[in-house]
Amino acid sequence: MLYQRSSQLFAEAEKVIPGGVNSPVRAFKSVGGTPIFVKEAKGAYLYDEDGNRLVDYINSWGPMILGHAYEPVVNAVIERAKKGTSFGTPTALETEIAQLAVSMVPNIDKIRFVNSGTEACMSAVRLARGYTKREKIIKFAGCYHGHSDSFLIQAGSGAVTFGSPNSPGVTQGTAKDTLLATYNDLQNVKDLFEANKDEIAAIIIEPVAGNMGCIPPAEGFLQALREVCDANGALLIFDEVMTGFRLAKGGAQELFGVKADIVTFGKVIGGGLPVGAFAGRNEIMNYLAPVGPVYQAGTLSGNPLAMAAGLEMLKALNSDEAIFSRLEEKTAYLEKGIREKLTEANLAYTINRRGSMISVHFDANPVTDFKTAANGDNETFKKFFHGLLKEGVYIAPSAYETWFITDALTYEDLDFTINAIEKVAKEL
Repeated sequence: MLYQRSSQLFAEAEKVIPGGVNSPVRAFKSVGGTPIFVKEAKGAYLYDEDGNRLVDYINSWGPMILGHAYEPVVNAVIERAKKGTSFGTPTALETEIAQLAVSMVPNIDKIRFVNSGTEACMSAVRLARGYTKREKIIKFAGCYHGHSDSFLIQAGSGAVTFGSPNSPGVTQGTAKDTLLATYNDLQNVKDLFEANKDEIAAIIIEPVAGNMGCIPPAEGFLQALREVCDANGALLIFDEVMTGFRLAKGGAQELFGVKADIVTFGKVIGGGLPVGAFAGRNEIMNYLAPVGPVYQAGTLSGNPLAMAAGLEMLKALNSDEAIFSRLEEKTAYLEKGIREKLTEANLAYTINRRGSMISVHFDANPVTDFKTAANGDNETFKKFFHGLLKEGVYIAPSAYETWFITDALTYEDLDFTINAIEKVAKEL
């Protein structure tokens, strides 16, 4: 495939945008080469500026669960835009989508809309701290909750030490209130509570991790976190920016049967537009201004275009009883095909999958946390990525990102992908 136009556009972008991109993973830094500039998309396909068609397994990092340019969403945005794009006042749309979301997700009474997953997680942590009157939080290494200061923390020197900033601009003072735990390691979490008695406001976790590849929770891990939080007076926050309305109608709470105190959303809930949200029970959500003391605000929160897109997306998912089983079946079919081709090529690999999230790790050992994810052969992944790109298949340009399956993918698309993987695996 030729990428002359994309290369030219990237060179132009680098002159006026830091690194040529508005989000770092788009820069292909971890796989090398020049990023693809997309001109348009429809269904399961991207069409780049050079005219190449790519089968898409990123799907805007998750929200395109029904495919690109999904007609009901597009039409809703067009019609809403004709009536004005932003008012800075309440609209009936906000209540309508809030009512639908609350009806779909277990254990939430109220929801507040914001503009991104980062903003949702930042606000959820502030709310948890205000509600519990405690300052420290536990997050898990490898889980990404956006680029708020509280989350850009790397490991300390031991299991119960404070983390330290992993980005300039994040202060040591912020870092001291974030404790870093190992995903799927319950004893590590218990040790942190023991070392910080009555100081921890909340645990925040991706119930299925998606930013170290797809890593599902170990059997009983989420349930155990619920018990630890209850025993220590801390809140449990599920970051469902990726998993919400994707793994099940009610997200991970429904799928795993575990109640979270606060849940954050993004991706699917916006239908492809910039939307985030956080939700919880009445007694917690009523701590928010204007009824409570915890301040959170946003000029564009509840933007009518975003609300129109999200409402149509949730309506579609709510009315299609078979959507999540179809996604599960398609992803399982893809996994089976990948396994066959990588095994035939005698490659060392592990595949993780939960629902319509899946990732390939080039290491034969189980991948259960950030440390084991980092053991993968990144050089092989780079060749795998570029080989698939050459064959017309676009996966995440990083070994540490999950793939997202869309219902717009046909079994012909999946077979096309499996055949592409066969060709690439032979070269590897």
